Amino acid sequence: MPKAVIFDVDGTLIDTVALHARAWEDTFRHFGHEVPAERIRGQIGKGADQLMPVFVGGAEVAKQGKEMERFRADRFRERYLPRARAFPGVRELFERIRAQGSAIALASSCKAEELDSYMELAGIPDLVDAKTTSDDADRSKPEPDILEAALHRLGGVAAGDAVVVGDSPYDAEAAGSGGIPAVGLLSGGFSEVELRKAGCMAIYKDPQDLLRRFDASPLAASRT
Repeated sequence: MPKAVIFDVDGTLIDTVALHARAWEDTFRHFGHEVPAERIRGQIGKGADQLMPVFVGGAEVAKQGKEMERFRADRFRERYLPRARAFPGVRELFERIRAQGSAIALASSCKAEELDSYMELAGIPDLVDAKTTSDDADRSKPEPDILEAALHRLGGVAAGDAVVVGDSPYDAEAAGSGGIPAVGLLSGGFSEVELRKAGCMAIYKDPQDLLRRFDASPLAASRT
């Protein structure tokens, strides 16, 4: 079994992908750009530093990027966070992982205050051993920095002794860059083809499906 399981949060544990896309749509409109949420949705899972340049010129990101990030964070917190819900089975999945002796970390591209709210929504604050956010790394997903910070906070767990669980290709790409095996969930809206292409070794519908098939999953498999 893995010594640690590192979870993404948005789209993996909490149903927020569409909500984040709407918050970014509002943000881009506020700054003079019409970018529909449907286009943005495929970029959710990246950090803001990686997402903004896809839709806005590099010069504008350099000049107004921090202001745009603040606007998005405020808009999400005020308008969209109250609509967020945890996917079924999250706490039970975490309890199963802890029962076998594996540690749990959260590694998200969100802000620290958002992560605290998500943990409460899922009812898991007492089951998380470490957490990292975009505030803890110079580069966000799909770069591996956040995952590497999580391994460090878990007491220096080796990459090969952990498994990453995420919903986006960016989670899998970050895991692969860091030498960590990755498991994918379809709960964020990405396809099985996209997740496998990005490097996921197993795919599940959502946290509840992973829990249901836990004993045959990479989370329970021997890591010898």
